[in-house]
Amino acid sequence: MDTAVIPAPPLAQCPPERWAALRGVLTDIDDTLTHDARLEPAAADALAALQAARVPVLAVTGRSLGWCREVAAAWPAAGALVALVAENGAVALWREGRRWRTAYTQPQGRRRVHARRLAACAAAVCRQVPGARLARDSAGRETDIAIDHAEHARLAPAAIDQVVALMRVHGLQASVSSIHVNGWIGAQNKFSGAAWMLRHRLGADLMAEPERWVYVGDSTNDELMFERLPFTVGVANLLRFAGRLRHWPSYLAAGKRGRGFAEVALALLAARPQARGEGA
Repeated sequence: MDTAVIPAPPLAQCPPERWAALRGVLTDIDDTLTHDARLEPAAADALAALQAARVPVLAVTGRSLGWCREVAAAWPAAGALVALVAENGAVALWREGRRWRTAYTQPQGRRRVHARRLAACAAAVCRQVPGARLARDSAGRETDIAIDHAEHARLAPAAIDQVVALMRVHGLQASVSSIHVNGWIGAQNKFSGAAWMLRHRLGADLMAEPERWVYVGDSTNDELMFERLPFTVGVANLLRFAGRLRHWPSYLAAGKRGRGFAEVALALLAARPQARGEGA
Protein backbone atom coordinates (compact mmCIF):
# COMPACT_ATOMS: atom_id res chain seq x y z
CA MET A 1 0.00 0.00 0.00
CA ASP A 2 1.25 3.49 -0.86
CA THR A 3 2.37 5.07 2.41
CA ALA A 4 1.22 8.44 1.07
CA VAL A 5 -2.40 7.42 1.61
CA ILE A 6 -1.94 5.89 5.06
CA PRO A 7 -3.88 8.08 7.54
CA ALA A 8 -1.23 7.74 10.26
CA PRO A 9 1.90 9.92 10.25
CA PRO A 10 5.34 8.47 11.09
CA LEU A 11 6.07 8.17 14.78
CA ALA A 12 9.12 10.40 14.30
CA GLN A 13 6.72 13.30 13.77
CA CYS A 14 5.19 12.98 17.24
CA PRO A 15 5.85 16.19 19.23
CA PRO A 16 7.96 15.77 22.40
CA GLU A 17 5.25 17.20 24.66
CA ARG A 18 3.00 14.21 23.96
CA TRP A 19 5.67 11.89 25.32
CA ALA A 20 6.34 14.09 28.32
CA ALA A 21 2.69 13.89 29.41
CA LEU A 22 2.68 10.09 29.60
CA ARG A 23 2.51 8.00 32.74
CA GLY A 24 2.90 4.60 31.09
CA VAL A 25 2.48 2.17 28.21
CA LEU A 26 -0.28 -0.22 27.19
CA THR A 27 0.67 -2.85 24.65
CA ASP A 28 -0.52 -5.84 22.66
CA ILE A 29 1.75 -8.91 22.74
CA ASP A 30 1.64 -11.03 19.58
CA ASP A 31 3.49 -9.40 16.68
CA THR A 32 3.89 -6.25 18.78
CA LEU A 33 6.40 -7.58 21.30
CA THR A 34 6.92 -10.97 19.70
CA HIS A 35 7.66 -12.79 16.46
CA ASP A 36 6.42 -16.38 16.19
CA ALA A 37 5.42 -16.17 19.89
CA ARG A 38 9.00 -15.37 20.95
CA LEU A 39 9.78 -12.09 22.66
CA GLU A 40 12.02 -10.08 20.35
CA PRO A 41 15.33 -8.86 21.81
CA ALA A 42 14.51 -5.23 21.02
CA ALA A 43 11.22 -5.52 22.94
CA ALA A 44 12.91 -7.25 25.88
CA ASP A 45 15.53 -4.48 26.09
CA ALA A 46 12.81 -1.82 25.84
CA LEU A 47 10.79 -3.42 28.64
CA ALA A 48 13.87 -3.59 30.84
CA ALA A 49 14.63 0.09 30.17
CA LEU A 50 11.05 1.10 30.99
CA GLN A 51 11.17 -0.94 34.19
CA ALA A 52 14.46 0.70 35.22
CA ALA A 53 12.87 4.11 34.67
CA ARG A 54 9.79 3.03 36.68
CA VAL A 55 7.46 3.46 33.71
CA PRO A 56 4.51 1.07 34.16
CA VAL A 57 3.68 -1.27 31.25
CA LEU A 58 0.42 -3.21 30.97
CA ALA A 59 0.06 -5.94 28.33
CA VAL A 60 -3.40 -6.58 26.84
CA THR A 61 -3.75 -9.65 24.63
CA GLY A 62 -6.15 -12.08 23.04
CA ARG A 63 -3.92 -14.93 24.15
CA SER A 64 -5.20 -17.47 26.64
CA LEU A 65 -4.66 -17.27 30.37
CA GLY A 66 -2.79 -20.59 30.17
CA TRP A 67 -0.43 -19.24 27.49
CA CYS A 68 0.28 -16.15 29.55
CA ARG A 69 1.05 -18.27 32.60
CA GLU A 70 3.35 -20.68 30.79
CA VAL A 71 5.02 -18.55 28.13
CA ALA A 72 4.86 -14.85 28.89
CA ALA A 73 5.35 -15.40 32.62
CA ALA A 74 8.58 -17.27 31.84
CA TRP A 75 10.12 -14.27 30.09
CA PRO A 76 12.74 -12.49 32.17
CA ALA A 77 11.07 -9.27 30.98
CA ALA A 78 7.69 -10.31 32.42
CA GLY A 79 8.67 -8.71 35.69
CA ALA A 80 8.50 -5.35 33.94
CA LEU A 81 4.75 -5.76 33.43
CA VAL A 82 2.21 -4.36 35.87
CA ALA A 83 -0.09 -7.16 34.68
CA LEU A 84 -1.07 -9.21 31.66
CA VAL A 85 -4.72 -8.86 30.67
CA ALA A 86 -5.61 -11.98 28.68
CA GLU A 87 -8.51 -13.28 26.60
CA ASN A 88 -9.45 -9.81 25.35
CA GLY A 89 -10.09 -8.26 28.74
CA ALA A 90 -11.72 -11.11 30.65
CA VAL A 91 -8.91 -12.26 32.96
CA ALA A 92 -5.62 -10.89 34.26
CA LEU A 93 -2.53 -12.10 36.06
CA TRP A 94 0.33 -10.31 37.73
CA ARG A 95 3.35 -11.12 39.83
CA GLU A 96 3.51 -10.48 43.57
CA GLY A 97 6.96 -11.48 44.70
CA ARG A 98 7.44 -15.03 43.44
CA ARG A 99 3.71 -15.73 43.09
CA TRP A 100 1.33 -14.97 40.24
CA ARG A 101 -2.16 -13.70 41.06
CA THR A 102 -5.24 -14.08 38.86
CA ALA A 103 -8.49 -12.12 38.64
CA TYR A 104 -11.59 -12.39 36.43
CA THR A 105 -14.18 -9.89 35.27
CA GLN A 106 -16.98 -12.51 35.48
CA PRO A 107 -17.96 -14.79 38.39
CA GLN A 108 -17.20 -18.50 38.18
CA GLY A 109 -20.83 -19.55 37.76
CA ARG A 110 -21.33 -17.31 34.76
CA ARG A 111 -18.08 -18.54 33.21
CA ARG A 112 -19.33 -22.12 33.46
CA VAL A 113 -22.58 -21.27 31.68
CA HIS A 114 -20.71 -19.38 28.99
CA ALA A 115 -18.26 -22.27 28.53
CA ARG A 116 -21.03 -24.50 27.17
CA ARG A 117 -22.11 -21.88 24.63
CA LEU A 118 -18.51 -21.24 23.62
CA ALA A 119 -17.88 -24.95 23.08
CA ALA A 120 -20.98 -25.26 20.90
CA CYS A 121 -19.89 -22.30 18.80
CA ALA A 122 -16.35 -23.66 18.40
CA ALA A 123 -17.71 -27.00 17.23
CA ALA A 124 -19.98 -25.29 14.70
CA VAL A 125 -17.14 -23.18 13.32
CA CYS A 126 -14.81 -26.16 12.92
CA ARG A 127 -17.61 -28.14 11.29
CA GLN A 128 -18.86 -25.47 8.90
CA VAL A 129 -15.74 -23.53 7.86
CA PRO A 130 -13.31 -25.59 5.76
CA GLY A 131 -9.83 -25.57 7.30
CA ALA A 132 -10.92 -23.94 10.57
CA ARG A 133 -9.36 -25.36 13.70
CA LEU A 134 -8.89 -24.31 17.29
CA ALA A 135 -5.76 -22.40 18.26
CA ARG A 136 -3.12 -24.50 19.96
CA ASP A 137 -3.43 -22.47 23.17
CA SER A 138 -7.13 -23.39 23.46
CA ALA A 139 -6.59 -25.77 26.38
CA GLY A 140 -5.58 -22.78 28.47
CA ARG A 141 -8.63 -20.66 27.57
CA GLU A 142 -11.26 -20.08 30.24
CA THR A 143 -13.47 -17.31 28.88
CA ASP A 144 -13.27 -17.38 25.08
CA ILE A 145 -12.51 -19.45 21.99
CA ALA A 146 -9.85 -18.89 19.35
CA ILE A 147 -9.62 -20.11 15.76
CA ASP A 148 -6.13 -20.15 14.25
CA HIS A 149 -5.87 -18.22 11.01
CA ALA A 150 -2.16 -17.37 10.78
CA GLU A 151 -0.08 -19.00 13.52
CA HIS A 152 -0.02 -22.74 12.77
CA ALA A 153 -2.81 -22.75 10.16
CA ARG A 154 -3.86 -20.47 7.32
CA LEU A 155 -7.35 -19.23 6.55
CA ALA A 156 -8.23 -17.06 3.58
CA PRO A 157 -9.88 -13.69 4.27
CA ALA A 158 -13.26 -15.04 3.16
CA ALA A 159 -12.96 -17.92 5.64
CA ILE A 160 -11.98 -15.51 8.43
CA ASP A 161 -15.08 -13.46 7.65
CA GLN A 162 -17.17 -16.65 7.80
CA VAL A 163 -15.74 -17.51 11.23
CA VAL A 164 -16.55 -14.03 12.53
CA ALA A 165 -20.09 -14.24 11.14
CA LEU A 166 -20.72 -17.64 12.76
CA MET A 167 -19.46 -16.41 16.11
CA ARG A 168 -21.87 -13.51 15.96
CA VAL A 169 -24.75 -15.80 14.99
CA HIS A 170 -24.00 -17.69 18.21
CA GLY A 171 -24.20 -14.44 20.19
CA LEU A 172 -20.46 -13.98 20.64
CA GLN A 173 -18.32 -10.89 20.38
CA ALA A 174 -15.61 -11.47 17.76
CA SER A 175 -12.32 -9.90 16.79
CA VAL A 176 -9.42 -10.77 14.50
CA SER A 177 -5.85 -10.56 15.77
CA SER A 178 -2.69 -11.11 13.73
CA ILE A 179 -2.95 -14.86 14.43
CA HIS A 180 -6.39 -15.79 15.79
CA VAL A 181 -10.10 -15.10 15.47
CA ASN A 182 -11.32 -14.70 19.05
CA GLY A 183 -14.90 -15.09 20.23
CA TRP A 184 -16.33 -14.41 23.70
CA ILE A 185 -19.53 -13.66 25.61
CA GLY A 186 -19.86 -10.43 27.54
CA ALA A 187 -19.10 -6.75 27.26
CA GLN A 188 -15.40 -7.02 28.11
CA ASN A 189 -12.80 -5.95 25.59
CA LYS A 190 -9.21 -4.75 25.49
CA PHE A 191 -10.13 -1.22 26.56
CA SER A 192 -12.30 -2.25 29.49
CA GLY A 193 -9.70 -4.83 30.55
CA ALA A 194 -6.93 -2.25 30.50
CA ALA A 195 -9.05 0.22 32.50
CA TRP A 196 -9.92 -2.51 35.03
CA MET A 197 -6.31 -3.54 35.65
CA LEU A 198 -4.88 -0.02 35.73
CA ARG A 199 -7.44 0.83 38.40
CA HIS A 200 -6.80 -2.39 40.32
CA ARG A 201 -3.02 -2.38 40.16
CA LEU A 202 -2.13 1.32 40.09
CA GLY A 203 -5.23 3.21 41.14
CA ALA A 204 -5.12 4.91 37.73
CA ASP A 205 -8.26 6.04 35.91
CA LEU A 206 -7.92 5.39 32.18
CA MET A 207 -11.37 6.86 31.53
CA ALA A 208 -10.49 10.17 33.21
CA GLU A 209 -6.92 10.48 31.95
CA PRO A 210 -6.60 8.56 28.67
CA GLU A 211 -3.93 10.99 27.44
CA ARG A 212 -1.55 9.70 30.14
CA TRP A 213 -1.19 6.34 28.35
CA VAL A 214 0.11 5.31 24.93
CA TYR A 215 -1.12 2.07 23.36
CA VAL A 216 0.96 0.00 20.92
CA GLY A 217 -0.65 -2.58 18.62
CA ASP A 218 -0.39 -4.40 15.32
CA SER A 219 -3.75 -5.62 14.00
CA THR A 220 -7.48 -5.17 13.60
CA ASN A 221 -8.21 -6.38 17.13
CA ASP A 222 -6.38 -3.25 18.32
CA GLU A 223 -8.84 -0.95 16.55
CA LEU A 224 -10.92 -0.33 19.66
CA MET A 225 -7.82 0.95 21.42
CA PHE A 226 -6.91 3.06 18.39
CA GLU A 227 -10.42 4.49 18.47
CA ARG A 228 -10.80 5.07 22.23
CA LEU A 229 -7.37 6.38 23.18
CA PRO A 230 -5.97 9.72 22.00
CA PHE A 231 -2.35 8.53 21.69
CA THR A 232 -1.74 5.21 19.96
CA VAL A 233 1.02 3.70 17.83
CA GLY A 234 0.95 0.93 15.27
CA VAL A 235 4.11 -1.08 14.71
CA ALA A 236 5.01 -1.23 11.01
CA ASN A 237 3.56 -4.71 10.42
CA LEU A 238 0.12 -3.19 11.04
CA LEU A 239 0.23 -2.34 7.34
CA ARG A 240 -0.63 -5.94 6.48
CA PHE A 241 -4.15 -5.06 7.70
CA ALA A 242 -4.31 -1.69 5.95
CA GLY A 243 -7.18 -2.74 3.72
CA ARG A 244 -9.29 -3.86 6.68
CA LEU A 245 -8.67 -1.04 9.17
CA ARG A 246 -11.42 1.44 9.96
CA HIS A 247 -9.63 3.10 12.87
CA TRP A 248 -5.96 3.95 12.54
CA PRO A 249 -3.45 4.69 15.30
CA SER A 250 -2.19 8.21 15.91
CA TYR A 251 1.24 7.29 14.54
CA LEU A 252 3.01 4.47 12.73
CA ALA A 253 6.42 3.22 13.90
CA ALA A 254 9.15 2.63 11.34
CA GLY A 255 10.05 -0.77 12.80
CA LYS A 256 8.08 -3.98 12.84
CA ARG A 257 7.08 -5.86 15.99
CA GLY A 258 9.58 -5.48 18.83
CA ARG A 259 11.64 -2.88 17.01
CA GLY A 260 8.55 -0.71 16.63
CA PHE A 261 7.75 -1.12 20.33
CA ALA A 262 11.34 -0.14 21.14
CA GLU A 263 10.86 3.11 19.17
CA VAL A 264 7.97 3.96 21.49
CA ALA A 265 9.96 3.17 24.61
CA LEU A 266 13.02 5.15 23.53
CA ALA A 267 10.96 8.22 22.61
CA LEU A 268 9.09 8.11 25.91
CA LEU A 269 12.26 7.70 27.97
CA ALA A 270 14.02 10.50 26.08
CA ALA A 271 11.21 12.88 27.02
CA ARG A 272 11.38 12.17 30.74
CA PRO A 273 13.08 14.75 33.00
CA GLN A 274 15.73 12.28 34.17
CA ALA A 275 16.75 11.59 30.57
CA ARG A 276 17.15 15.32 29.95
CA GLY A 277 19.21 15.84 33.10
CA GLU A 278 16.41 17.66 34.95
CA GLY A 279 15.18 17.13 38.49
CA ALA A 280 17.02 15.53 41.38
